[in-house]
Amino acid sequence: MNKAELIEAVAKHAKLTKKDASNAVNATFLTIKKETKKTSGISIVGFGSFASVKRKGRKGRNPRTGEVIMIKPSKGVRFRPGKAFKEQLQ
Repeated sequence: MNKAELIEAVAKHAKLTKKDASNAVNATFLTIKKETKKTSGISIVGFGSFASVKRKGRKGRNPRTGEVIMIKPSKGVRFRPGKAFKEQLQ
């Protein structure tokens, strides 16, 4: 499912216009992004949690030349599904 299909499904399930559903989906994604960046993360009970993680710099290897290179520290996002979400998948 891509974003357009998600918007269509939300519109159908919530009985909204596609424009309203698009605004709701976009606002949800924007809020998750902002809160994950601003705080340590966001938890949605029954669904899961998004947390920002810091990766340390490390040594890597160029696969073509075999040369050792330094990989810079970076930031990323980790999603951990909640218990109810995991149970629904089984």
